[in-house]
Amino acid sequence: MRSTLRFVAVISLVSLAVFAALPSPSAQEAGRLPANLTPLGGEKAGNAAGTIPAWDGGLTKPPAGYVVGKHYVDPYAGDKPLFTITQQNAEKYAAQLSDGHKAMLKTYASFKMNVYPTRRSAAVPQRIYEATARNVGRAKLVNGGNGVEGAIGGPPFPMPKSGAEVIWNHLLRYRGDTAGRWVIQATPTRGGQYTLIQFDEETQFLYSLPDMTPEKLGNRILLFKQTVTAPARLAGGILLVHESMDQVKKPRDAWLYNPGQRRVRRAPQVAYDNPGTAADNLRTSDQLDLFNGAPDKYEWKLVGKREMYVPYNGYRLQDPKLKYRDIITPLHINPDHCRYELHRVWVVDATLRPGERHIYKRRVFYVDEDSWQILAMDQYDNRDQLWRVSEGHAMNFYNVPTTWTSAETHTDLQAGRYLVMGLFNEGRVHDYGLKRGEADFTPDALRQEGVR
Repeated sequence: MRSTLRFVAVISLVSLAVFAALPSPSAQEAGRLPANLTPLGGEKAGNAAGTIPAWDGGLTKPPAGYVVGKHYVDPYAGDKPLFTITQQNAEKYAAQLSDGHKAMLKTYASFKMNVYPTRRSAAVPQRIYEATARNVGRAKLVNGGNGVEGAIGGPPFPMPKSGAEVIWNHLLRYRGDTAGRWVIQATPTRGGQYTLIQFDEETQFLYSLPDMTPEKLGNRILLFKQTVTAPARLAGGILLVHESMDQVKKPRDAWLYNPGQRRVRRAPQVAYDNPGTAADNLRTSDQLDLFNGAPDKYEWKLVGKREMYVPYNGYRLQDPKLKYRDIITPLHINPDHCRYELHRVWVVDATLRPGERHIYKRRVFYVDEDSWQILAMDQYDNRDQLWRVSEGHAMNFYNVPTTWTSAETHTDLQAGRYLVMGLFNEGRVHDYGLKRGEADFTPDALRQEGVR
């Protein structure tokens, strides 16, 4: 096993040397996208074993029975698990498991991974595919990889040559134009007790708006507003974020509305490893959406691409037939409602730069080749011990279409606790037709909303 790992490491180093020697993709290379790559840069063909099928366009139309405004019909409800990975047979599947999933299986006898047939459901609107092709040869990293120039609409680097480019594809992937999400967060104790935190979130994705240009966008990505509506002791607090592209050049602007003081204050602490909102110290600010914010604290190494068992097509987690208590169980969410599939993922190994500080010394990301959604992440402490394991249970919101998560989880192996965020099976469905403008995401608007 160790010799295999050494071999993989050598191959990875050779691959990195090749990547470093390659020039940025030229405009002529864009012709590869419709030929042997998907429009977002994934491999169009399946794998040699036939366990990963070819991409056929993904889910672009709702399945029968779907009603706009209602919860999503699972297009793969008839699928049965091919097998289940447990503590007893984990070694058999070790080559396709992350270190985080191996640790979860070893630590918790109750954790398992039901593996289903692979469904390459990821899709986005045609205009995003066209924008992605235009980005080839035009997009470039600036300021040491801390920003991107020349890109708009779609992932800037569909043929990535570095780890930083893969992470920027995640940060700038399409998630709709303006989205309203009403989701819950819970941080169960080891015994399973928890309080539901209700968030009302609104996001305008400036980068992917239909009429946006690189010049008009400037040093911006998105506008985000998050209101806590429950429990009563936390209700009324509002977070507003103006996300910068290059946050070293200009840090993100953030404000907090305090309902007790009825005041709006600047919130520069909403970044990096500062605690996430009402997260009981189980999630950092930059773990929301698996990773967000400035990449400047890490060196981003592109390890390469692997076939791995990852959470995918997690429609069950938003099924209204389930209650939150059916999903939120002690130690980890109920694995009976999770779906894992074999997919190709980009592996990015991020290590803390000399002189920088963060509670995670190292983070390993597993990024979907078809959507650029981070599907899993391993995080290590300053003793180089695996500390926390994160999952993004991805699904295609096919009425848009876009790939995002039905839930994300962050499991603290050392504390024996976890955080789950994004569940909405008992609540309102996301609204991707939300009518908002930039004027709705200002400190003045925050004051007016808070007073109401």
